[in-house]
Amino acid sequence: MALKFRGVDFIEFDPLLSDDERLVRDNTRKVIEENLIPIIEQCNREGRFPKELVKPMAELGFFGANLKGYGCAEMSNVEYGLVMQELERGDSGVRSFVSVQSALVMYPIYAFGSDEQKNKWLPALQKGEKIGCFGLTEPDFGSNPSGMRSRAKKEGNEYVLSGEKMWITSGSIADVAIIWAKCDDEDSNIRGFLVETSRPGFRAADVHGKWSLRASVTSSLSLQDVRVPAANLLPKSDGLKSPLMCLNQARYGIAWGAIGAAMACYDTALQYSKFRKQFRDQPIASHQLVQEKLVWMITEITKAQLLALQVGRLKDQNRAGHQHISMAKKNNVWMALECARMARDILGGNGIADEYPVFRHMANLESVKTYEGTHDIHTLIIGQSITGIDAF
Repeated sequence: MALKFRGVDFIEFDPLLSDDERLVRDNTRKVIEENLIPIIEQCNREGRFPKELVKPMAELGFFGANLKGYGCAEMSNVEYGLVMQELERGDSGVRSFVSVQSALVMYPIYAFGSDEQKNKWLPALQKGEKIGCFGLTEPDFGSNPSGMRSRAKKEGNEYVLSGEKMWITSGSIADVAIIWAKCDDEDSNIRGFLVETSRPGFRAADVHGKWSLRASVTSSLSLQDVRVPAANLLPKSDGLKSPLMCLNQARYGIAWGAIGAAMACYDTALQYSKFRKQFRDQPIASHQLVQEKLVWMITEITKAQLLALQVGRLKDQNRAGHQHISMAKKNNVWMALECARMARDILGGNGIADEYPVFRHMANLESVKTYEGTHDIHTLIIGQSITGIDAF
């Protein structure tokens, strides 16, 4: 049974948004309802990324939406966050694609690239003519990226890159990869490189058998003596802080996106509970235990909305710290996963069927809770911020 999403606003959240912010959200919501919702369950079944939506999303300005110039939409960070919310209300995998294209590919070129690199890549990425991926995580190094084994060796006017990357969104469909590696000639300093995926020695292989993010491309990358011009080095990248700055951009979008997934699960459970009858021919919404779950969900969603909005306002004022973004990512993804689990419980057996979106969101959020910094890692980031003591 298809249930039409009705919006989730318990404490008059909408008036906290500007007219432009509401317009961006509502336009994105309409696009998702018309283009993604009708196909997403089949994509999930088939394990297929809806690549046909790339160009339409580009035309709507979703890629690099909060960057300035190069054809980008120049949205505020709050507007960008609301786009992420609606994308993930559709599916975490589709939001992941936009997050990677925007925060992990376009942003590092924008922040660390040369003018030539920016002019070459950003307009093409913004238009969806080129697709990018971000190569930081390795098979043995996720939460500890400083341990990476990927190397870059300078030979004349070229760099030779070797290494393995894992859990890379869009890896096998990308035209360019942002690869992070330790430079032999810089005392193992970590630098970023633009690596065209057509170069000899570069190979991407998709990860199969996923129970999560099935509508997203997830790949491993292998670089075997891949030669790139020295001009492909991102000149302003310098140390681990550079990729971590990129991750901060992505984590911010995730904090908003998780709210969208939670909204979808809550609204589905609420509507279902009103027509599903059990005991004395009464809707299960009349049961105290069901109401308790619904109340928990709407309360936590409301708190998450306010947290994301405040972090977004701070980000628009260049005042958001990495610890603020860590709190928003940690809290909101945890909240969304709990909402998905409670919604599945309310739907009973129907909760496992893809007639409803709940189980798909729940499975997706298991990955979202892990990537871009696990729940525990963000706990330690916040802990270091408030105590001044590094517990890593």
